[in-house]
Amino acid sequence: MEIGVINGPNLDRLGKREPEVYGHATLADLEAQIAAHAKQAGAKTRFFQSNHEGKLIDTIAKWADDGVKFLVINPGGHTHVSVALRDCIAGSGMKAVEVHISNIYKREEFRHKSVTASACEGVITGLGFSGYLLAVDHLVAQHRPAAKPKAKAKPAAKKKAKK
Repeated sequence: MEIGVINGPNLDRLGKREPEVYGHATLADLEAQIAAHAKQAGAKTRFFQSNHEGKLIDTIAKWADDGVKFLVINPGGHTHVSVALRDCIAGSGMKAVEVHISNIYKREEFRHKSVTASACEGVITGLGFSGYLLAVDHLVAQHRPAAKPKAKAKPAAKKKAKK
């Protein structure tokens, strides 16, 4: 199983940009955490970050063509405006989870609407880096085949008591 992880605009600035909102850890720190967590869960990861909408779209399309079936995406500012990115996610055939480090509902009102969320299975917002790990856990669980119900054990035959 392979999970693609995409981070959009300004996420390359983690650790420098608004540390009171995003913390002091870097994108490299985040990717290392995700890779280790996914490996422990039996999944491989590939990562991409860009500040350019078209590059995000091109990467999703390429990964879909490569057979990647699972996606964790933080579209950054494109979350609120990019119909093209939303359509790309929807058309990719990937099971996707949208993640936001900060709680978009505790921020400016324009951030309360996600255009891309409707193309995703779910959205995790406001849980910091752990939101990415929860998204990986969800996707790994989706990949596992459903457990077959166990057959009921036959009751043990009763032995006749000797008199």
